[in-house]
Amino acid sequence: MANTELLRRVTEAQLKSDRPDIEPGDTVRVHYRIEEGGKTRVQVFEGVVIAIRGGGIDRTFTVRKDSFGIGVERIFPYHSPHIEQIEISQRAKVRRAKLYYLRELRGRAARLKPRDRFHSTKKTAKG
Repeated sequence: MANTELLRRVTEAQLKSDRPDIEPGDTVRVHYRIEEGGKTRVQVFEGVVIAIRGGGIDRTFTVRKDSFGIGVERIFPYHSPHIEQIEISQRAKVRRAKLYYLRELRGRAARLKPRDRFHSTKKTAKG
């Protein structure tokens, strides 16, 4: 019993509370710190979140972008200390938890509908 309590305390200390709640369909910019040859730089990876898996310290999310006509996917640990910042630039209305079908689509077909599109408060009078 003591081992599980110790494990829980160690993992709770590593959880990041400053991260935004991301969902599948969000277009995000992940600022990821890379260390090369003793130097450190921040690389920005912008794309659509197509999957989120796991929970707690094991939570990861997959981001997909189209780079010069080639689809590039990257899996980021949500609580990684190498992630400097996660910016949500757009939210989309999706009906699935995993958006793997976007892998087969190109160009306009791969667009997602913005989330605010269907929440119109404008009323039209018939007459």
